Amino acid sequence: MDAQYAIDLCQHMVWTGLIIGMPILFAGVAIGLMIGLLQALTSIQEQTIATVLKIIVMLLVAAYTMPWMTEIMIERATDIFHTIPRFIPD
Repeated sequence: MDAQYAIDLCQHMVWTGLIIGMPILFAGVAIGLMIGLLQALTSIQEQTIATVLKIIVMLLVAAYTMPWMTEIMIERATDIFHTIPRFIPD
């Protein structure tokens, strides 16, 4: 394994992790902004409301996108496993 392949592999792993995590993170940020705005408008400053709703929404998004995330991870693992024979000497 050469250094360039190791760098490319790490770069792909980071991008794959970011792509997989983005829907969940965006859902958490969006619901956090909405609840923060609602709390600011109504003068309710209860932190547990925001935390519990963020957790629920993020779990729902994770459950909904799980097939897509699994497909991406399997695809990436398959690509890695297919490149292993290149590094085994004959």
